[in-house]
Amino acid sequence: MHQTGQIYRPPSEASVQRLEVTIGCSHNKCSFCTMYRKTPFRVAPIEDVEMDLKELHDRGEKITRIYLTNGDPFVLGTDRLVKIAELVHQYLPEVEVLTCYASIQNLKAKSLEDLKLLKSVGYDELYVGLETAYAPAVKLINKGFTVEEAYENIRKLKEAGMKYSALLMLGIGGKGHSKESVEATAALLNKYPPYRVSPLSTAVLRGSELEELCNKGEYVQLTERELIEEEKMLLRALKINDCIFFGSHPYNLITTISGVLPQDREEIIKHLDSEMAAWDRDQPGFLDTVWKRTDM
Repeated sequence: MHQTGQIYRPPSEASVQRLEVTIGCSHNKCSFCTMYRKTPFRVAPIEDVEMDLKELHDRGEKITRIYLTNGDPFVLGTDRLVKIAELVHQYLPEVEVLTCYASIQNLKAKSLEDLKLLKSVGYDELYVGLETAYAPAVKLINKGFTVEEAYENIRKLKEAGMKYSALLMLGIGGKGHSKESVEATAALLNKYPPYRVSPLSTAVLRGSELEELCNKGEYVQLTERELIEEEKMLLRALKINDCIFFGSHPYNLITTISGVLPQDREEIIKHLDSEMAAWDRDQPGFLDTVWKRTDM
């Protein structure tokens, strides 16, 4: 199986079979991210994709879901994505879902008809790196889209019949802006409900533009306590039915967070409060510190 460089995937896809179709990230300019800075973006040769599918077929394992790598495979043109789906179904006929990371930019480049076609050949449950719908933060992180474009293209995705998982960054609005950040993001999600919400705590990585902004005082990190309080605020602001809340990203201090909204909302909040109390008891003062800068 081909695997070029570091592979990143959502925690919820840890046990799912991966298939390399791109290398690196086509945008690679987000201020908070250093994952692909040393990996030039390129498209995996279709011959390599088919070779990997033949290998999976020969293993004889039952595979019902494929996770396409790397940073944003949905950047590929519709024809290319359809060709990949055809190869997957040729060699692995039991596959039901093809999923991957997808950016708002990727969605913007595809028409409603494109998305409906891709849905019909198996693409679904895309991981959309929304991060936030708070306009100042969207500008800060340099994701390459506006809030208006996020609304329009998630609407288009929903109209095509696709489910999506909303990837969010707790604390990206900066210190003192949790309320307006949560309100703006929840407004979008409540209008166009995802099937899963996956929040992760913002970490300032060495070598990132966000670190430079931090050093200049243009971005101020939240403490661990403030991040958890923002997560609780988000839970209360979401008015979505049958939505998985998956807060188990390793960047989160409290990783044992998972449930279905709205029925598990209060239980999740209770668990967060309990964990915070334990940290305050066992390591007084720790929750009032910020995440130390680290490497990806």
